[in-house]
Amino acid sequence: MAHLITGVAGFIGSNLAEELLTRGEKVIGVDCFTDYYSRKLKEKNLESIIKDKNFNFIEANLLDLDLVDLLKGVDYIYHQAAQAGVRASWGSNFDIYTDSNIRLTQQLLEAAKESNIKKFIYASSSSVYGNTDQLPMRENNYLQPVSPYGVSKLAAENLCYLYWKNFGVPTISLRYFTVFGERQRPDMAFHIFIKAILQGEKLRIFGDGEQSRNFTYVGDIVEANILAALSDLEGEIFNVGGAGERITLNQAIDIIEDIIGKKANCEYKAVAKGDVKHTEADESKIRKKLAYQSKIDLKEGLKREIQWLKRIYK
Repeated sequence: MAHLITGVAGFIGSNLAEELLTRGEKVIGVDCFTDYYSRKLKEKNLESIIKDKNFNFIEANLLDLDLVDLLKGVDYIYHQAAQAGVRASWGSNFDIYTDSNIRLTQQLLEAAKESNIKKFIYASSSSVYGNTDQLPMRENNYLQPVSPYGVSKLAAENLCYLYWKNFGVPTISLRYFTVFGERQRPDMAFHIFIKAILQGEKLRIFGDGEQSRNFTYVGDIVEANILAALSDLEGEIFNVGGAGERITLNQAIDIIEDIIGKKANCEYKAVAKGDVKHTEADESKIRKKLAYQSKIDLKEGLKREIQWLKRIYK
């Protein structure tokens, strides 16, 4: 079996590749090292897998490749590649999001239509829900993103559905809820918080810190991807949330302070446009249909991320 991972040098893509290789699978990984964050960090993400005999790495922009040719012999696609970032998605930057998140997904689906793949797993986001009082968020909620990033993820999710409906491309979309853990991107909250506390820097929080999230450990996200790929289901959408209850950013900072043994120097700023006040995943569907069960709680996952960041910022 051959597994293709787009965005393989990223946070989730590299963790997914490592797990599949550990299971003895053949993995083709594609990444173009966009300048959204340091290439050095992405190369570090690949350190443990780049020399694996079952790993074939292709450095390229997928929009420049012959995707039909790329998919020859591929059984499973995990489409993790995307332009990330809610706050960076406004204004002229949206061109990057339309190319990387919408146009690329459409072209990959076109190529998948001509292939013999067993499953196309799309990495969607809880950002598609927007601000809602309907908590926990269910897959059949009314969707109204409040950021251009969320709009781009929802558009690509809709493309996955229509390529399944019209052409039988075996797609499943997974809506990730605030992923954290080893290799987390440097623009993400926990990476920023932990680095600031470790280095004695000011920790800037957008809003009052009472916004809350359902945090999901990256290993659980990886497991959800593999369960979805190996299932008999198609044309489905699933929330992927984490172990434990929804908590506020202020509560999460308290946990980080306790693990590190050092207080944060917090500075509260105005709420950033596009940020959602609360997220919480209803996981009943993914538990029932995929037998998914999140395993790593917030404190254990934070311990692992802190250990990883201590090595990065030693």
